[in-house]
Amino acid sequence: MCAAPAHGWTGYTRQMSPVFAFSHRRRQLVLGLVTVLLHLIVFRWLSGQVGLAHEAPERAEAPMLTELIAPAPASAPAPVKPPQPELSLPPLPALDPEPVALADPPAAAPSAASAADPQTPAGDAGAQAGAAPASGNVQSGQNAAAGSAVAANAGAQTEAQPAAPARPAPEVRHYKVDLPPSADITLDVARVDANGTRWSGEELLSWRISPSGYRIRVEAGISVVFTRVNLLTVTSEGKVGDEGFVPTLMTEKRRGRSMTATHFNRDAGTLTFSGSQASYPLAPGTQDKASVPLQLSAIARGDPRQLSGNIDIFVGEDRDASVFSFTVAGQEQIDTPLGRIKTWHVVRPPKPGSYGSRLDLWLAPDYGWVPVRLRNVEASGATTTQTARRIERKEAGSS
Repeated sequence: MCAAPAHGWTGYTRQMSPVFAFSHRRRQLVLGLVTVLLHLIVFRWLSGQVGLAHEAPERAEAPMLTELIAPAPASAPAPVKPPQPELSLPPLPALDPEPVALADPPAAAPSAASAADPQTPAGDAGAQAGAAPASGNVQSGQNAAAGSAVAANAGAQTEAQPAAPARPAPEVRHYKVDLPPSADITLDVARVDANGTRWSGEELLSWRISPSGYRIRVEAGISVVFTRVNLLTVTSEGKVGDEGFVPTLMTEKRRGRSMTATHFNRDAGTLTFSGSQASYPLAPGTQDKASVPLQLSAIARGDPRQLSGNIDIFVGEDRDASVFSFTVAGQEQIDTPLGRIKTWHVVRPPKPGSYGSRLDLWLAPDYGWVPVRLRNVEASGATTTQTARRIERKEAGSS
């Protein structure tokens, strides 16, 4: 019996045949490859699951907007203005330059300096309103007051400037009239300037009426120690008819200034002014500022019941025209140098865009409805009051 090999299993392995050894290694290699493949498959599957769980959805990128901005143009250098020469202008008048209706001519008076010195232009009166008296013959306080009076109207007397075409004259009421007989009314004038300065003067309202026509004359001035200095003269002339006074020409002359004229062109049917380029159609019943107080008397004499509501009168002044709207404030008794008189108080309040002053008239039925007091209150607060001192009836042909 053969003895077992002394080297055990190791020796047995070494003694295996080459064929058996090769097969054994091939099986090990195949098993290793299969194991690696299985690991790769599992790894890829796990990687896929993990990627799906943590993959964030793609965000849509917001569109990018672009805008082309042109560069700002370079600013041109400001033109260099040539130096302007300094102008030496007289100061503006301190009072309302609105020319008032007839009965307030003292409001147009030049300064007392102008009255004392005929060479002083009225346009400089505004600068002299507060000056000391230029002459010892002029009463204290009248210089400044008269200067303020002309300052109120100096604007209307400056050099005429071209004006835009005026609107047509508006329609106004038609009235039954009875013209007041020819007369002269002398009125005392008292003025209080906006600064409180007081002065006095005198006015003459004179009119003559005949079948062929009429003529009105207004003269106003200030009182001087031994005489009276005339500062303003206004005249109105024309025909008379069913509508009352029918003006054809009004002239106005202020001390130190050229005369101005307002033309009522009856043939052409126009109202024109030498002091401006304004022009209006000539409406029936149109008056000038010299005739309008007496036209109110004619309306009251025609029928006092017409003094109701608005009493509208289209009035041509020295440079322009507007509708004067009067109303009756009531019946009053007033004290005058003629005594206590019963009157009807008629008011023209300020009218924005047309005139800034207030005009009051007191018509006396016992004196033929003529005005026995007139008062003008300017926009500045300056007040001029004219009160009848004497009324004289005149014949139509008398001077």
